[in-house]
Amino acid sequence: LSWAPRPGLPPDTAAALLASGPDGEMLWLDVTHRPGQAPWVRLMGRYLLPPCKQRWHTCAAFLPQEGLLVCGDRRGSLLLFPCSTSSGCAAESTSIANGGTDPVVEDSSNELEPSCLLHKGALPLESPLSVLFGLHGKTGVTSVTIHKGYIYSTGRDGVYRQLRLQDQQLEVLWKHRPCKGLQWIEELRFTLDGDLLVLGFHADNFVVWSSRTGENLHCIPCGGGHRSWSYCSSPLADAFAFIKSGDVMLYHREAEPCEQQVLLASLHGREITCVRRLGAVEVLGHATFNVFVTGSEDTTACVLVLSENSRAAVPLARLSDHISSVRTLAFAMGPGDQGFGDEGLSALLFSAGGRAQIECYRLLCTGDTASESAVACQVIHVASHRLDKHWEQKKNRHKLVKMDPETRYMSLSVVPGTSTKQLPTPWKFLAAACSDGSVRIFGLLESSRKLVLVAESFHHQRCVLKVEAVLHTWAGGERRHLLCSAATDGSVAFWDITGPIMDAADALHQAEGEMQPLALDAPLVTVMAHSCGVNSLHIHETPEGQYLVASGSDDGSIHVCLLEVALGRGEAAAGTCLQVLERVSRPCAHAAHVTGIRVLRPDLLLSASVDQRLTLWKRRPGELVPLSTTFFHVPDLAELDCWEVVKAGGELWYYCVLCGQGLEML
Repeated sequence: LSWAPRPGLPPDTAAALLASGPDGEMLWLDVTHRPGQAPWVRLMGRYLLPPCKQRWHTCAAFLPQEGLLVCGDRRGSLLLFPCSTSSGCAAESTSIANGGTDPVVEDSSNELEPSCLLHKGALPLESPLSVLFGLHGKTGVTSVTIHKGYIYSTGRDGVYRQLRLQDQQLEVLWKHRPCKGLQWIEELRFTLDGDLLVLGFHADNFVVWSSRTGENLHCIPCGGGHRSWSYCSSPLADAFAFIKSGDVMLYHREAEPCEQQVLLASLHGREITCVRRLGAVEVLGHATFNVFVTGSEDTTACVLVLSENSRAAVPLARLSDHISSVRTLAFAMGPGDQGFGDEGLSALLFSAGGRAQIECYRLLCTGDTASESAVACQVIHVASHRLDKHWEQKKNRHKLVKMDPETRYMSLSVVPGTSTKQLPTPWKFLAAACSDGSVRIFGLLESSRKLVLVAESFHHQRCVLKVEAVLHTWAGGERRHLLCSAATDGSVAFWDITGPIMDAADALHQAEGEMQPLALDAPLVTVMAHSCGVNSLHIHETPEGQYLVASGSDDGSIHVCLLEVALGRGEAAAGTCLQVLERVSRPCAHAAHVTGIRVLRPDLLLSASVDQRLTLWKRRPGELVPLSTTFFHVPDLAELDCWEVVKAGGELWYYCVLCGQGLEML
């Protein structure tokens, strides 16, 4: 049995009662309370739950506008049923059914007429319109909540999910694991001030966890989750009632003035390892807001806005699908096919890091004057990939030795311009630098949510730290996809990956998204740029169609080389040919690792280092001349991102964001 609020009926006197019976049959009964009389009951619908061992529902909620009912069952599945308020048969108290007046019912148990259930065969037995089988695992769904048009479900798998309706089908947008150890999530409560409270059980304690502050508001020892309980909160007091060893216990706490003041809220629990600027969102009546994504050692990625006026960073969404640290981020800008409109800022976000895990999301950021941040961000989880997924599914794997348990993705780069008018393909391609010495190419088909490994090469034979992909277009319109990779030995390799990408697109189209990884050809050119690991890499195309490749190293040096792309002449050298026109090296440019570098213009470079210095360099023939140095406040710098803004008077400004033990915008 479970109760659900009935939209359209007064909540104080009416509700829907859902009852699961034999053979997976679930009844929907409208129950109205009448003072001094037996409740008035009306059978509204009959539903058939999908077959499973424990075939009963655990929670339900109505979607009034769509005329639908969402249920969770003991098997962890979410079900969508049609519900119409026009159907149904009435079963009132005997006196009313017999045409009498409304007497005071002394013994309501004898007054209820079961005729409605006897004639339930008159109502059709509805099957689900949509089933997400085992979404919350075998321990069951604990609650279903409707908030601002979205569906939220919780389960005893320690996760809550946001879903939406697409053509009368349930679609999961994202999932979130609120905090470590909170395995039994029982319910979500949305507060009037915009906080989301997660109610659940942590070991033998009942916990109320705040999503806004990221901390427990209450932790009440009650013996654990196998009990009946109820929680009520108001501005004046909080109360938690539960049954323990047959006794009814009540925990009550009056509201106290908060003595703790947060001076500066944290963005992450540990250091920030990567940052990318998504773009700017213009909000009516407000300044322009910059939207960033950060990744951290705390295994989460955070979408946030940073306003120059308020100088505050406000998180919009937190992505918690990674099981290890997030090391790198990459974007593919532009609208997708996930049912979002074209307004706002839309992009595909790729995040990757430890345990050889890549996650892909569709982000849409729009102005929202009603929210605290003035920007709203909608997230859809598109796809994920793990190299050792087959290992997780192996039987008796405890008897086997895992080949490489600690492969990490160090860097990602989206391959630009893979879909053209001559060769239209819905697949997007992503290059990854891996700690096991490989450069890997992945293909993503957003519509079917597939992320597939399509090509790889172990040319470097050591940890690859950075990758950058560029698109070269000749005057005749012919395109070549070039890739640059850098490793821990200081080498920078240049690849032509046009052939493997076209072959992969053909193979994926024919095999419907399944293929064996191809082998990448050997690099066109390899330059020994540094004496040790390359920590930063950037490629800038000059107006002449040449490429400036800037890199920074562990030894504090900066290296810049100028490349020209040419067509190989003759049968033997057919294909792409790369020529190194110029090389400039600046040893000891910084006193520590150079972890960020950007070519702003062909004659202007920006470098940042763990020595907390941000230096502008003038590039002249054969040398790099320092122009100015600024000290920044972020220790252990991990990454740098830059963009340019044209001000009202036509003046060009360069902005940069730095991350490490904190975040800073200059």
